[in-house]
Amino acid sequence: GDDIFVTSTERLRRGIAEGICNSILIKLNQIGTVTETLEAIRLATENSYTSVISHRSGETEDTTIADLAVAMNTGFIKTGSLSRSERIAKYNRLLRIEEELGEEARYPGIGAFARWNR
Repeated sequence: GDDIFVTSTERLRRGIAEGICNSILIKLNQIGTVTETLEAIRLATENSYTSVISHRSGETEDTTIADLAVAMNTGFIKTGSLSRSERIAKYNRLLRIEEELGEEARYPGIGAFARWNR
């Protein structure tokens, strides 16, 4: 649901009503505000869609998407291979978050796919 939804709750609502897709690619700086981004993730979750938190082209070493993926419990992040420093920064942030959470850290694995767990 990347090009179909473009992180838009309006488009996501329509897609849910029409039964298209099962996931939305969330690009924090695509829709406009953090609030709108959080609304899109919540709407997806409430309707058994997965949310994949992603960067956009021309990415920097900002690691906010790693924090967003963990905070919203999406279980998914799309940032590419470990071939460039801006990507490695995001993976390193995920490792630091895991260390900070300690025993509270969890990865949902297949549980992230709500539709498969019915």
